Amino acid sequence: MTENNENDEDRPVRGSMRFQDPATATPREPTLAEKRARLKAMEEQRQREEEARRAQLEAEAKAETRRKVLAGGGVTVGLVGLVAAWYVVAAPEDVTAVCTTADGTIVDDDYCDDDYVRSHDGHHGSGGWVFLPSPGGGYDQYRYNYGGSGTVGQRVEGGTYVRPSNAEIKTNSGKTIQRGGFGISGGSFGKGGGS
Repeated sequence: MTENNENDEDRPVRGSMRFQDPATATPREPTLAEKRARLKAMEEQRQREEEARRAQLEAEAKAETRRKVLAGGGVTVGLVGLVAAWYVVAAPEDVTAVCTTADGTIVDDDYCDDDYVRSHDGHHGSGGWVFLPSPGGGYDQYRYNYGGSGTVGQRVEGGTYVRPSNAEIKTNSGKTIQRGGFGISGGSFGKGGGS
């Protein structure tokens, strides 16, 4: 049996696989199924590449649209901001005016009121001053303080004696001295204490 074993190695066995030498073997022609599978794979690859190209074009178009919308939105926001800023600057400020003496003591609003001044033979001077005849002779001086605070008999705190040009000005008693807004001031109300 030993001899047979040696001869068995040289003899090909049925059903065993043969190996080809790649250097000397010639490739066989692909089968019809292999050709179809290869064509199908190539077509699927082409479709994937086409879909990827289409998706990239769509993404670029969306990005461009988004840039345009954002730029347009920026213009809109800028325009709205400009209008809002103009309105804030142009909108009248509410200011309260208090009538004061020459030394800054708050007195009744009547002393600065146009009708009261006329009915008591007073007159208006420059710088918003109102002059009313004094019981002892001469004139007492009064003028509005704008934005200051305090009560009658106290010295005014804060404010200014320069009439704000763009303001709705009212006295503590509720009388409107000046109607403000968009650079418009009240006509006949302007005499009572502006500068």
